[in-house]
Amino acid sequence: MGKRGRSNRWIPVFFAALVVAGAWCRVDAARLKDIADVEGVRPNQLIGYGLVVGLNGSGDGTQAQFTIQSIVNMLERMGINVDPKQVKVKNVASVMVTAKMPPFSKIGQKIDVVVSSIGDAKSLQGGTLLLTPLKGSDGKVYALAQGPLSIGGFAAGGAGGGVQKNHPTAGRIPNGATIEREIPVALNTKNQIRMSLKSPDFTTVIRAVDAVNSLLGGKVAFPVDAETFVINVPRQYDGNVVGLLAAVENVKIDPDQRAEVVMDERTGTVVMGANVRLAPVAIAHGNLSIQISENPQVSQPAPLGGGQTVVTPSTQVSVKEQGGKLILIPEQNTIGDLVSALNAVGVTPRDLISILQSIKAAGALQAELKVI
Repeated sequence: MGKRGRSNRWIPVFFAALVVAGAWCRVDAARLKDIADVEGVRPNQLIGYGLVVGLNGSGDGTQAQFTIQSIVNMLERMGINVDPKQVKVKNVASVMVTAKMPPFSKIGQKIDVVVSSIGDAKSLQGGTLLLTPLKGSDGKVYALAQGPLSIGGFAAGGAGGGVQKNHPTAGRIPNGATIEREIPVALNTKNQIRMSLKSPDFTTVIRAVDAVNSLLGGKVAFPVDAETFVINVPRQYDGNVVGLLAAVENVKIDPDQRAEVVMDERTGTVVMGANVRLAPVAIAHGNLSIQISENPQVSQPAPLGGGQTVVTPSTQVSVKEQGGKLILIPEQNTIGDLVSALNAVGVTPRDLISILQSIKAAGALQAELKVI
């Protein structure tokens, strides 16, 4: 009973946090730039194949034939002819280099790169990436990467064991790539702008269109679907689409949300949106506790009886079922009514998940359940 008393003390705190989480889910007056993206204004992924040198014997093994071939090809381009059979690769590792090229990147700008081993190297610590072209999906080179790696971990050990922190076969090079080719985006020549919501919703897209039209003083924005709407560039913004986007992206919109209940069974966390509604429902909850105790007893024979001293088991089983409470949730209830009712029942977060699943199965929970 003492243990149960301790657990009950944090139940009100949990449900108080639940109420706050439900309140936070109601997003008021969000900026359009926070809930929508301009079509065509996005980062581009780059990838390349390179070599990391200067490793302290932790590079690829002799089974990584592609590393040997890469070294031979590199040396031949530098005018050095070598026999592939004489190449040792323990200080070299083959890697894939990836980067994200931001929109409107200009020649000479620096971007970060991520370097990951593709062979059987044990660690890239202390290595330096040689000059590596980074290509886009069209096969063109958009950046060149080179520089010393920052691993953020280590690996060390011997024949009997070892220790490792983080992933020593992957690292980063801050500002390790230089932009060599631009991706042209001629915004000011456009006569129409398309914007896409990050969370598609018919109500939200209509609110966005109305807000933009109210700002620009005319019907220049039109919805396409639940995710996309278009803005015809007004005459006063001809040749100044950047100024139009600067004005539009700060428009305040109240985004609508679906009624959802998100549950994490591993941690017992439950987050409910403010739009969650319940039909009239009754909830009963009770606990059944079974306690089994063993008290071995020693049985000794009478004096001169010729018997033996033995240990006889003694098992005591006690079953206690706590009386459940029946709570009726009336019509026109809110998220606060649900929290108050479940708090009155005295459930734990784990029990709450089961109760919500049962309410959903009964058809009384007007929301989507998501278990993560």
